[in-house]
Amino acid sequence: MIVALDGTILLVAQPSLRHDLDASVAQVQWTSTSYLIAVATLLVVAGRLGDRYGHARLLFVGVLGFGGASAGIALAPTIGWVIALRAAQGVFGALLQPATLALLRLTHPPDRLGTPIAVRTSAIAVAAGVGPVLGGILVQHLGWRAVFWVNVPAALVIAALTLAVRTPMPERTGPQRLDVTGTALLTAALAVLVHTLAGVPGRGWTAGATLLELAVGLALSAVLVLHERHAAHPIVPRAVARSVPVTAAMALLLVISAGLFGALFRATFYLQDTLLLAPLATGLRVLPLTALMVLGAPVAGAALRRYGPRRTAVAGTALVVLGIAQLSSLGPAGPWPSMTAAFAALGAGFATVMVTATGTVVGDAPPGYAGVVGGLKQTAMNIGPSLGIAVAAGATGATGATGSTAASTMSSSLLPLAFLALLGLIPAFLLPRHAGGEADAAPLPQQLTPLESPVADAGERL
Repeated sequence: MIVALDGTILLVAQPSLRHDLDASVAQVQWTSTSYLIAVATLLVVAGRLGDRYGHARLLFVGVLGFGGASAGIALAPTIGWVIALRAAQGVFGALLQPATLALLRLTHPPDRLGTPIAVRTSAIAVAAGVGPVLGGILVQHLGWRAVFWVNVPAALVIAALTLAVRTPMPERTGPQRLDVTGTALLTAALAVLVHTLAGVPGRGWTAGATLLELAVGLALSAVLVLHERHAAHPIVPRAVARSVPVTAAMALLLVISAGLFGALFRATFYLQDTLLLAPLATGLRVLPLTALMVLGAPVAGAALRRYGPRRTAVAGTALVVLGIAQLSSLGPAGPWPSMTAAFAALGAGFATVMVTATGTVVGDAPPGYAGVVGGLKQTAMNIGPSLGIAVAAGATGATGATGSTAASTMSSSLLPLAFLALLGLIPAFLLPRHAGGEADAAPLPQQLTPLESPVADAGERL
């Protein structure tokens, strides 16, 4: 919840921050990019460390560091300090995020995970929705520094609760040594990938710098794969890498979050630059998406128990594709109920996919590896939106489109995102048919009984 609130509240504070610190637009963008690179590159490593040293310890260190970095940003004298401390905040954010799912998995049997994950889902969704409103109030009355001060008391409360509540240590299933070479390769590959995607909206897909960084990222990824195949203690354990339900769920999360957030990015510019709506009016137009994400989670959980992961995921993917396709067909004179229906379909579909994918990730995690699986899940949820925004910006043009140009490119920029989301049907069909985990193939020897009634993180983002 504290991470989701911080991510959305910052968007409102950035204009005031830029004016107060006399920063350039590029420097303000780096307050988000530095955080994103740090958190996305370290999530898997943090999950691995939690599996080895205990997730409660990682949560305690992560949340205290997150609060400390927030206080530092609130006191920062220059934009350079803000960028550096945002990167530090991302490091600590990476430590605390995988621990939450892993702790739930350690403290609840698979058939009772639905309620705690639903509480976690609701908190994240509420925080993401409240962030812009709370940020507006704080910035207007107290200034941009106040949006970082609010993290401090929350972090102290969470840290105190982490000390007070006793949780079991992760199950040890074998050697827990951390492969330094694999860790360095994974971190470098993810850093290059995230930096490349973050730069696409400004320079486009065909820019020399973009192509060079993509080549470097692919080369690092290839070296990582070769290393992992021969490493004695790979950073992504073989039991996880070979689990078809877990890897399929990761791929599904990646493409669906890319489609959703790319469409939301493009639709926001369309509403404000073409329809000339104010930010508040834009938020109200998008409200059905948030509402259906929150309300759709328990409905999706019931559907999952009745119809199984495969059919539930296919239905959710279809809703997301239909929602994006509906948005792409709208013009300046289009009726607002059609847009409302499109956003509602996106929210319901995204919640359905999150229910299914998170349930599969948590329930099918091999014993002793809940942390690294949680880190992989969070990584997909961070890279997916960056990919979607890059695809939307690349289809529109490196510098974006405004005014009448935006109206003419609405369809062309959203159709690639619809196709990207449509690819989610491939991993969706690889999920187990039944909620009890009766997959077509035999389970791995180290595989746990899959989750029977999961409710997942609808709307989770940075």
